[in-house]
Amino acid sequence: MSAVTVTGSTDTTSTTRRDSTTTSQTKRSGNVATLRNDQKPLTAIDTFGNIFTVPDYSIKDILSAIPKHCYERRWYEGLYYVFRDIACMLAIGYVANTYIPLVPNTALRGLLWFGYATVQGLFGTGLWVLSHECGHRAFSDYEWLDSFVGWVLHSYLLVPFFSWKFSHGKHHKATGHLTRDMVFVPRTKEQFLAKRGVSSLKELSEDAPIVSLYSLLLQQLGGWIMYLFTDVTGQEYPDVPQYKVNHFNPSAPIFDKKDYWYVLLSDIGILIQFGVLYVWYQHFGGWNVFINWFLPYIWVNHWLVFITFLQHSDPTMPHYEADQWNFARGAAATIDREFGFVGQHIFHDIIETHVLHHYCSRIPFYNAREASEAIKKVMGKHYKHSDENMWVSLWKSARCCQFVDGDNGVKMFRNINGFGVKPIDVDGKPVN
Repeated sequence: MSAVTVTGSTDTTSTTRRDSTTTSQTKRSGNVATLRNDQKPLTAIDTFGNIFTVPDYSIKDILSAIPKHCYERRWYEGLYYVFRDIACMLAIGYVANTYIPLVPNTALRGLLWFGYATVQGLFGTGLWVLSHECGHRAFSDYEWLDSFVGWVLHSYLLVPFFSWKFSHGKHHKATGHLTRDMVFVPRTKEQFLAKRGVSSLKELSEDAPIVSLYSLLLQQLGGWIMYLFTDVTGQEYPDVPQYKVNHFNPSAPIFDKKDYWYVLLSDIGILIQFGVLYVWYQHFGGWNVFINWFLPYIWVNHWLVFITFLQHSDPTMPHYEADQWNFARGAAATIDREFGFVGQHIFHDIIETHVLHHYCSRIPFYNAREASEAIKKVMGKHYKHSDENMWVSLWKSARCCQFVDGDNGVKMFRNINGFGVKPIDVDGKPVN
């Protein structure tokens, strides 16, 4: 069963009152758009058979509920976390490279090296998240500082900073939109059938668990690289050759013309990092580069896909066709999860406060928990949170969330694996 919970209730009276007044003088900027208030709430049935009701509050309600000081960005606090994470990586690296080679037992030494790379991957992911803050202008009030810090840190991790910033910004502006979102866009039933090369769900048998496991391994190990090079899980561009749809091509359809030179600057950052790695190899050897950079880099890529997939894929989560989408609905089509000590102290709350992040992406992570508590009072039952073990959630989403379907512009996840509500075939009948 689903571990997703909802909290609070929506107060229509207070919502109306907040719409009519504005008390804050603070500049509250972020990803915002006007909400179209429908007279009759839309509903849909989620994977588990529960009734999902489309949100009916406004963006103004959300932003007005957030305390003014949560919008404050402190450059020195952002830099503190950058240098803290780097210092941890250097200290752990010094201890590992000094003492692990002294361990006489080969198996134990290999286990210690693997554990070391894993921990470095966690802190590397933390640096990635801080670069993500820079890309959203949540790091400081100074655009040059955000750009410099983000470009340096992301380039170290072979991420084209500005290129990713532009495509990721479009994701935030169209989260949950089936034809405009840029990340983990689910297939519709028709696309799912076309991908499988059949015309009816009845022609398909259940995927064996080993098949789902294989797909997950491909996703976790190569998903990020494929996203950068082919925009996999993003929008399809049938009139553009696949090799041109990548984050390193300044003329790719995922960018606007004004982005051209910034994309090239991102590519330069990647080339510089390759130069750094070559010099590193020349002076310290291949093993040193492998264990201190490459293996942690693989872990970082895994965590990015792990986090992002579970923020946007859940059996209770909706996606919208164009005529039913708006910003408020799309931002609510995300979910907060719990990842314990690592999530809060190393991943900088990117997992625990993601719903808030989609409503106002320029609130820095160190203010996000307080702001999240504030918006829950407005979101009420529409706020989604899960404290289920995230590895369990990963497997559940992989098995349950194969495609989306619906007939009123609100589409929910369905699957052919026998979990939850039986999908409706193209002939209008449930699949047995």
